[in-house]
Amino acid sequence: MALQYSVAVNNARLDAIETAVGTSPKLRGYTGSMPANCATAASGSLLFEMTLPSDWMAAASSGVKAKSGTWSDTADATGTVGYCRIVDSAGTTTHIQGDAGMGSGTFNFVNTSIATGQVVTCDSFSLTAANT
Repeated sequence: MALQYSVAVNNARLDAIETAVGTSPKLRGYTGSMPANCATAASGSLLFEMTLPSDWMAAASSGVKAKSGTWSDTADATGTVGYCRIVDSAGTTTHIQGDAGMGSGTFNFVNTSIATGQVVTCDSFSLTAANT
C-alpha cells in the first residue's frame, strides 16, 4: 500500500527543500547530459552561474512550489544548455539538478543556445510533491 499525504504535509515537504538549500543559492547551467545524481561531479562546460534571490522560491501551495523573483545573469561561455544545478550559496554542494529546455524541461529558458555575454533568464522552474 502506498502512503498518501495531505496538501499541508506536501507543502511543508516542499518548503523544507528551500530551507535545506539556504538563501541566495546559485543556478549553474551546463552543456551536455545531466550527471547520474547530485553527488556526481558536473559534466560538460559551465555556461553561466547566477545568484538567485534571497527568497528564491514562493511558498508552496496545493503541492507546488514555484520560483520567485528574477533568475537572470550574463553568460560566461557559448554553448547549448543541457542541464542546470542549484548549489548552495558557497557553491560547494549541489542540492537540485534537472534538464533544461525551451518550453519543456525542469528549467525553462527562452533560448537554450547561449552566447558569451548574453543575458540568460530562467523563465520557469517549479517543484511538485508527489502524493505517494
